[in-house]
Amino acid sequence: MTQNKQVSDIEARSVGGLITWPRGYTLLSDVYFLGRAGSLARYFATTAGIRPGDHAVDIGCGPGRLANELSRQAGPHGRVVGVDPSAPMIEYATARAAANCVFELGAAQSLPYPDASFDVATCTFAMHHIAEADRITALEGFFRVLRPGGRLLLADTHPATSGLRGLAIRAMAGLAAHRGGHRHGADDHGHSQHEPGNALAAVDVRRYRDPLAEIGFTAIEFRTGPFATGVLTAVKPS
Repeated sequence: MTQNKQVSDIEARSVGGLITWPRGYTLLSDVYFLGRAGSLARYFATTAGIRPGDHAVDIGCGPGRLANELSRQAGPHGRVVGVDPSAPMIEYATARAAANCVFELGAAQSLPYPDASFDVATCTFAMHHIAEADRITALEGFFRVLRPGGRLLLADTHPATSGLRGLAIRAMAGLAAHRGGHRHGADDHGHSQHEPGNALAAVDVRRYRDPLAEIGFTAIEFRTGPFATGVLTAVKPS
């Protein structure tokens, strides 16, 4: 399948919000994380449990910072795939890919990989961009592509944050709800996706604890990470 056909197929489906400005997004991340976005990527990769020789997939990889860090920690015998539905992001990331890291166009809710392909799966700052109705499907896909004993990490901004960073989180959460919500701006109960509680819920990864357990994940653990992040980890049973 050509990339143009892939883009057409992805655009024909409801994939939620697409970010198509990789340079601006990278700059925004560097500003928001005070020039330490690289250290946050290292924290996520380590917390995900990446080991030398592992195969990993970073879902919603954006410009590729975390995928490249996963590949660094996986070492020369490891392999990492970054997947994102935004063609500009994939083009940008591919131009900056590490030797053992590739970037491919794809949507989280329809991962094009065989069962039990990866030891580690990560999805950071991306779940809220997936259309609400497709998020459980995406989580089921994460479970499917992980090998027994495989590790999952979900992370996003943590809504229980105060101060200027808390205000920024609330502003970004409102944008996330606008991009990833229902087409007519209401959830399944008729509430506006722009209500503050719903906007913050969109970025709170704690909401996935019960769905992950129902899918079959174990060792589900939430923690607060650096830079006001919330991190949820889980394991596919051996």
